[in-house]
This record gives sequence, structure tokens and C-alpha cells, in this order.
Amino acid sequence: MADQPSKEQVYFLGVDGGGTKCRAVLVGANQAVLGTGEGGPSNPYHGVARAMESISNAIQHALKDAGLAPEDTHRLVVGLGLAGVNVPSVFKTVEQWDFPYLATYLTTDLHIACIGAHESADGAVMVAGTGSCGFAHVNGESLIVGAHGFPCGDKGSGAWLGLSAVQAVLLADDTLGPSTILTELICEQLQARNGIMIVERLSGAKQSDYARLAPLVFHAAQSGDAVATAILKEGAEYLDNVARKLWARNPGRMAMIGGVAHKMTEWMDADLVTRLSAPLQQPEYGAVLFAQNAYAQQQRTAKEA
Repeated sequence: MADQPSKEQVYFLGVDGGGTKCRAVLVGANQAVLGTGEGGPSNPYHGVARAMESISNAIQHALKDAGLAPEDTHRLVVGLGLAGVNVPSVFKTVEQWDFPYLATYLTTDLHIACIGAHESADGAVMVAGTGSCGFAHVNGESLIVGAHGFPCGDKGSGAWLGLSAVQAVLLADDTLGPSTILTELICEQLQARNGIMIVERLSGAKQSDYARLAPLVFHAAQSGDAVATAILKEGAEYLDNVARKLWARNPGRMAMIGGVAHKMTEWMDADLVTRLSAPLQQPEYGAVLFAQNAYAQQQRTAKEA
């Protein structure tokens, strides 16, 4: 362990919650990382109860990793950066949740990703993971591009790639679209023999289920498949346009994160890719910084009252 937890101190914990999983990091004095944890899908837009369960599991794992007890949750100041809470009704629902922590501060996963990527300085971030979106924070003003959620938006994301592949395969199965090796790859992964069995296998499928098909699109494109190549070009063009819109705000630096980000940059405009900077910190650490700043502001306000 980097530090030994004290039984008196307040701890700051950050959570990065996405469509596939959530990560938690617990820090102590001098920003030393005491423990980390992971949980399952945590986008409340797709189910608040499930998201809260995943977040709670990630936090409990972080507490255990730090050598703290489950009942120590009452000493946690938690920053939650969650996908889906850019939708006002979802934000309100999560905000009203009965959290057992000393203090809880809620914002979007985009916000904490940007804070972490630039260590609280102005900047922009693009996300290409299970979902996709863009965010810039410059001179106190924020801009969100996309973040419409799957299946309404999230173009260029893992889930979108998987859904696009399935749609292309079903068109090919009906001989209404070009043949593609994605048919064989998807049938093999889903243990399906034909289009209707694919539909059956995906009945009730979640965003994360479609995202698991994304690697097949990259594999097919590397094999020269025209359908997979067209899907990736379409997704990359969208991400290029998001990047240009964010750069128009003059953010200074821009980072790109997410599970398919590295692969998608291979299909994006090279001039835009070369302008990207590596994130300085991961989103969950950005959530820690967000919680620390919010808690400090609350303490100052209380003293002035």
C-alpha cells in the first residue's frame, strides 16, 4: 500500500461510471492512492438501480483494497462521474438517491474525464468507449457534443460499431445488402446459424452486449472486408467532426479516451490525431479532484454563513 489509512480522516473517492463498467479510486493524505475497485455497468440511463449497485460494489472493493471496513463509507466524500446524467431527469433521479456517504457530488463522466485529462485546467476530451461524446471546458463554460446515448446516438462508439455490424449482417442475410465476413464472425461469437437466431440471441441485449461485438468490426476491416471498412469510416468521420467542433472552442489541449479510442484514431483524420495529447490522469482521478474541489467550496461556504 502507498499509505496506511487513518481511522480519523475523511477520504476522497472518485467513481468513473460507464456503460460497461465503473472504476473507483480512494485517496488519502497527499493524494496517495489507498485502494481501487471495479463494478459492472453503471449508466443510470439504462437502469438506476443496476447502476447504483455497480457503483456500490466498486466502492466496497476500493474500501477493502485500502484495508477499510464496509461501515467506513460514512467517512467518504465521493465524486460520481456517470454516463447518462447529462439527461436532466436522470441527473435528478440519481441526485435524490439515498447515498450512505459523508458527501456525494454528481456530474457527468465527460466532466470528470476532462478534469482528469488536464488536471483541472481548461481542455477538451473525446470519448470513444462503450458510448461516444465530446466535451470542452474553456473559460468557465462547458460544451457537450453528442452524449445522446445508445441507441439514439453514440456514433463511433463500441456499441454503435456492434449494432452497425449486426444491421449489416441482417441485410446481407436477406440479400438486401452486400455479403460480409461479419456474418461468420458474429454468428460464431453469438453461437447463431442465421439472421433470425442472431435476433433471438440479442433479444434484450444491452449497450455493453453490442460493444462486445466491436472487435469483430476491426478484425473484419483488417481482413479487407468492405462492409466493416465502411462502418469504421463512417464512425471515424463523425469523431473527426466532433473533434473539429471542440477545437473551435480553443481548448488548448484535447485528449481521447475509451476502449475503442486507440483503434478509432487509426481511421480518423491524421491531422486531428496528431493534435491529441495523452490524458494526464484517468477519469476516476478526475472524479476525486471534482469531489475535493466541491467539498472545499462547501466547507468555505459553511464558514462564511
